[in-house]
Amino acid sequence: MARQNGITIEDILKMECMQRSKIIAGFGGIKNTVSRVNIMADPDILNWVSEGELLLTTAYALTNDVEFQKKFILSCSQKKLSGLGIKIYPYIEKLDESVIELANSISFPIIDLYYATPFSEIITPIFKEIFNKQTILLQRLENVHESMMNIILKGGSIEEIINVVYENIKNPVILKLNYPEKSILKLDGVEEDTKEKLKKNFEEFYTKNKGTLEKKFYESVEKIQGKNVSRMVMPIVVKNTIYGHIFSWAINTPLGGFDLSVLEIAATTMAVEILKLLSLREAENTHKIEFIEDLCSNDEKRKKKAEGSFSIYNFGPEDIFCYIIVKIKRSYKKTDLNLYSDNIYLSNILEEILSKLKLNGLVVGRKDQIDILLCFKRDEDVKRRINVFKDEVLDLFNKKIFLEYKIGVGRCLRGIKNIEKSFKEAQKSIRAVDILNDRNIVLYDNLGVYKLLCNEEIKDEIMDFYRSTIEVLDDYDSKKSTEFVKTLKTYFECNGNLKRMSEVLYTHYNTILYRLQRIKEITGLDVEKENDRLCLHLALKIRDVIKN
Repeated sequence: MARQNGITIEDILKMECMQRSKIIAGFGGIKNTVSRVNIMADPDILNWVSEGELLLTTAYALTNDVEFQKKFILSCSQKKLSGLGIKIYPYIEKLDESVIELANSISFPIIDLYYATPFSEIITPIFKEIFNKQTILLQRLENVHESMMNIILKGGSIEEIINVVYENIKNPVILKLNYPEKSILKLDGVEEDTKEKLKKNFEEFYTKNKGTLEKKFYESVEKIQGKNVSRMVMPIVVKNTIYGHIFSWAINTPLGGFDLSVLEIAATTMAVEILKLLSLREAENTHKIEFIEDLCSNDEKRKKKAEGSFSIYNFGPEDIFCYIIVKIKRSYKKTDLNLYSDNIYLSNILEEILSKLKLNGLVVGRKDQIDILLCFKRDEDVKRRINVFKDEVLDLFNKKIFLEYKIGVGRCLRGIKNIEKSFKEAQKSIRAVDILNDRNIVLYDNLGVYKLLCNEEIKDEIMDFYRSTIEVLDDYDSKKSTEFVKTLKTYFECNGNLKRMSEVLYTHYNTILYRLQRIKEITGLDVEKENDRLCLHLALKIRDVIKN
């Protein structure tokens, strides 16, 4: 019923045309909203009725079949009619008690219409009252729309828009926005216990619908402190993506069509404001990408051009720079990031971390990654501050967002000419995340031998080394379904301890000896010889790089 604009069954019963009529069943639906009135000539009318209608008929049209009457009333309720007005006399003495009980159980109002009152004398005043009510509501909605537009045109805040919603709905309102990230609670005049229940109900909406939220209006009846309370949840949709929701509960007054319209206007107004912010951010991000690419370019003209924007970002030519790359996978473990643009949300959060730690830097959102360029004015505490930032980011990803990610961190290097170098180091570190396979973040300083192996300039030499050492072993395993590469890796992981190898591989000691002998025969390299052992170990590291 909440979707309709009109007058309630209770209002209709107070009208002059209904003075000699009375409600006899379904008292629980007395607040149902009537948006129009219809007359039933035969039972087929249910094929053409609309939600919110008050249906008028006579007991003659319902026949004396009690089962038919019950089925008909149930169908009226399922069609979401607001109620049923019946001229019982003179056709039958009264409705069967089982019919009355059914109407009461589903809170579907049945009105016993005075037999001598023509339907026209009922319909005309009701329609007139509905029309007057809707005219007033339209004027109120026009005022709501005008108020919200004025807020936007004057550069007002989203908080002011929610205030307009709260003032008109006169019920508790909660706004949850994902971008810009904020929650606004308007729960004035509500008892503390009820406030906590509403907050819990609001949180449960996301818990129950995690990963399944649709871009639609949600309407339901919720249990709040043992009472059935109507709830409306209006999505805020921009570019086919959900950016938040507005919640309201019928705590003080029933939620009706007017309230739904107010929520729709507010959601649309906020969507326009969010779209404006997104467009501005997109323009800023485009400029940042161009700036970063100019900085990392080998072209001196482009580097010179980038220096012209240094003052905008508070960068200096001889400052210390550190490049960080964050790659996000699109499969999520436990997150509601599917509600909106991942990169926009994460970029915003990362910028907030920079602000919180008083770090100067740029956050740039790309198609499949986020780039961060940190800038330091002095040498002191650079490593400590990098570690603090790294810990904040890891805490965010691991505790709040729970997504799959990998992060590569280049070295902190002085001067504009070294930004490109730090960038390439961050790229190598990202590649090493998959190679090392035991962490989500890798600092270039901690790469060890992989600094050399991830060097693109010697890629051909590295491939030649792999081909001349253990590629033949890979091929042999592939063709014969053996595990010589695995055995060789375990050898180095166990520091050559054959007994430990047999335990790790669940293999007999003599089998381990046999496999090592076969490795020697296939590769021509002997783990017992120092130089051969070094070559085999290095070849395994190279294999990690190649296979990833």
